[in-house]
Amino acid sequence: MDKLPSSFYDRDTLTVARELLGKYLVRVVDGHPITVRITETEAYIGRLDKACHAYGYKRTKRTETLFAPPGTAYIYLIYGMYHCLNFVTEAENEPAAVLIRAAQPLSPADADILSTMRFHCPADNMSSYQRKNFLNGPGKLCKGLSLTKEQNGLSLTGDVLYVLDSGESPKDIHISKRIGIDYAEEAVDFPWRFYL
Repeated sequence: MDKLPSSFYDRDTLTVARELLGKYLVRVVDGHPITVRITETEAYIGRLDKACHAYGYKRTKRTETLFAPPGTAYIYLIYGMYHCLNFVTEAENEPAAVLIRAAQPLSPADADILSTMRFHCPADNMSSYQRKNFLNGPGKLCKGLSLTKEQNGLSLTGDVLYVLDSGESPKDIHISKRIGIDYAEEAVDFPWRFYL
């Protein structure tokens, strides 16, 4: 499988958000690759989207990564406790990104590593509640993949965090409003959430 090049991300954010579904996200921890299949994304476009941290080209220490070249990881902390992974899209200095909301482990070995990171136990020992809520949210996904603000700004074409082209082109893609952005006025209604 080929690693997605920066040109994949250097396109319309909504297109990238849809086309990331079914792709394989790889996180290398202590030399060991952990692979998950992306199952849910949301698009954020700063030039017109009041839900985007860089709405209206607002440039701060926190949002600086959104202005980076396409194919850069933008990781931030919400509520002082949960990290969120985004992939910067479109041209450099055009703040836009795709939030990776959910994923599934690719193999039993991946599930064991992820469950150890999330719940300090192998996958077989997870409770039914833990299985149901394994990687179905951006904070849960980041915890499972051991992603924090330390990885903010990483290139997605490097060897620590990258996406592989699985060759899958899902046909049954669901589209809805995004989650948790009640403050974003008209942007609340943008149908920019994509999931399998």
